[in-house]
Amino acid sequence: MTKARFTHITTWVFDLDNTLYPPEMRLFDQIEARMTDYVMRELGVDYHEANSLRARYWREHGTTLAGLMQNHGLEPEAYLAEVHDIDLTAMARADDLREAILALSGRKVVYTNGSREHARRVIAARGLEGVFDATYGIEDADYHPKPSEAAFARVFAIDGFETGRAAMFEDDPRNLAVPHALGMRTVLVGPGEPAPHIHHHTTDLAEFLVRLI
Repeated sequence: MTKARFTHITTWVFDLDNTLYPPEMRLFDQIEARMTDYVMRELGVDYHEANSLRARYWREHGTTLAGLMQNHGLEPEAYLAEVHDIDLTAMARADDLREAILALSGRKVVYTNGSREHARRVIAARGLEGVFDATYGIEDADYHPKPSEAAFARVFAIDGFETGRAAMFEDDPRNLAVPHALGMRTVLVGPGEPAPHIHHHTTDLAEFLVRLI
């Protein structure tokens, strides 16, 4: 029974984009378009090259930003502010998700590869203000992105929770490998294939959490 496998959990760690809202809301389409525009302008390349770099750096480095920093010396602050300056009017409140997360016993944390300000805006647009005990962005990982071990080590050390009594919810299967190795319960949210480092899989986060209460 799924619920029995979470009875030891005292810390619940949630990714943000495409996890606390469904990919059908297509926020990342806006973010990716702004990333490509930024790369075009800053590197002086055409759209095709910029879009190719955006995707390749995401695959190879975990985030486009990490690739830009490592390969081009890009400063992260202006980039993060620009690419996350998106329209959130299409976001729907998630009252069912709010109730489900609040009903969980223990500490609730958001950890995103985006910025803290982006997380704050999305959380507010989803009606999830006051639900989480802490919110961590890529700034808190010294700009190391998930899925790198260094990123998780920095953020988890800041929060100080016991990984053996924590669960991680993510839409990117890559980002569950390190939490699994650290003894966390892992849940893939959204589409994806089975993998040894993924304990559970759901396409409806709120419904899944209700089964744990």
